[in-house]
Amino acid sequence: MILTQLFIMLTGLIDTAMAGHYSSVDLAGVSLGGMMLWPVFMLLTGTTMALTPISSQLRGAQRMKDVGHQIRQGLWICVATSSLLMLVLLNVSPIYAAVGVDPEAGRVAAEYLSAVAWGAPAIVFYVALRHVSEGLGKTVPPMLIAGAMLPLNAFLNYAFIYGNFGFPELGGVGCGYATAIVFWVELGLMMLVLRMPYFRQTRLFEHFQWPHFATILSILRVGVPIGLTVFLEMAVFSVVGLLIARIGVAEVAANSVAGNINWATYVIPMSLGAAASIRVGFHVGARDYYAARATAATVWKFSIGYALVVSVVLIALRYHLISIFTTDPAVVEIAAVLLIFIAIYQLVDDSQAVTIGALRGYKDTQMPMYAGLLGYWFVAVPLGYALAEGLLLPGLAPGVYGYWTGLTVGLSLVAVAVGLRLWKTSSDHDKISRLAQVETA
Repeated sequence: MILTQLFIMLTGLIDTAMAGHYSSVDLAGVSLGGMMLWPVFMLLTGTTMALTPISSQLRGAQRMKDVGHQIRQGLWICVATSSLLMLVLLNVSPIYAAVGVDPEAGRVAAEYLSAVAWGAPAIVFYVALRHVSEGLGKTVPPMLIAGAMLPLNAFLNYAFIYGNFGFPELGGVGCGYATAIVFWVELGLMMLVLRMPYFRQTRLFEHFQWPHFATILSILRVGVPIGLTVFLEMAVFSVVGLLIARIGVAEVAANSVAGNINWATYVIPMSLGAAASIRVGFHVGARDYYAARATAATVWKFSIGYALVVSVVLIALRYHLISIFTTDPAVVEIAAVLLIFIAIYQLVDDSQAVTIGALRGYKDTQMPMYAGLLGYWFVAVPLGYALAEGLLLPGLAPGVYGYWTGLTVGLSLVAVAVGLRLWKTSSDHDKISRLAQVETA
């Protein structure tokens, strides 16, 4: 699962790098497109992320034949969410105009997203099936698919961005068409995975089913909070990035460098949280609640140890890490301080990632959503703005550092809240049993 996320991250970096070598305007357009695409994408595909704990719990309960019903109803949800995703991606121009972005960069971003929209149905269905595969404990097929997309994406970018091999020269917009094709190839490969024995055990293709609204609602009760939780976290960094853009070019560049390094350190705890969701769900399904609690405790302890190591590395090697991205003295000076912020909040950021993952294994997803809403949007953003603008401490306006202080405080509150929730939920066997109920056909 860690490798899967790394491959996905590298695919995005390839898009950014290849568009950047074409022109700065195309780089800006693709970056603006990504800021709109990925939060909305995670919000909508997060609803079917519920299929991971649902599948893992049913597998633990040795009820594989019931998984097929959950998949079929989850795919009906995909019909709706893929339509919504396409609708958003095809109508972003007014948003960029309202924000006041550079007109040419906004045009590239809008056309890039219009191209990506053609692949929206494929990626929504693929992600739902990937979540099921992972929930069934089969994480290698999604990893292989994600890895195979790296060279394909690079080849298609080379063709569509620069007009090679007889393809039209589309610049950054070409990234969108390349991405759409990659999405359809991923779905095609996943359709081959559906023929494997472990998927056949779910009886997915046993018969056709119309929407079963009780089951759909049960999936949404778990999945909508997951999607909102991920969206709230991703969107807060996008909003903070837009606010920092008002300060200056060096601050924007430093924030981008710090954000990329922060994401690289976050991949492992995020993936470990997803793995914890599967293992906790399996033990819950098998009614081995003590093993589920032990799994949650283990990943939490690992996250603390990992965070301590990463914090030391970030502080000791921060200038070397920054040099990978830039040698501009002004950017380096700001980014070096931001990496200290990242090192400080590693403990809370990494622990909340695995804790939320473990809570998903219990299908306890609403409270993390509320914690994210409070911590990110009612604390991190207002506090960061007040500090950055000198509203809280008159005479002291630390700018970009104020925003990162707000993020650190907000993340800390989220980590404490979800940690206490996991402690309580993992010891409440009656509640675990209630949450584990699923709708059947």
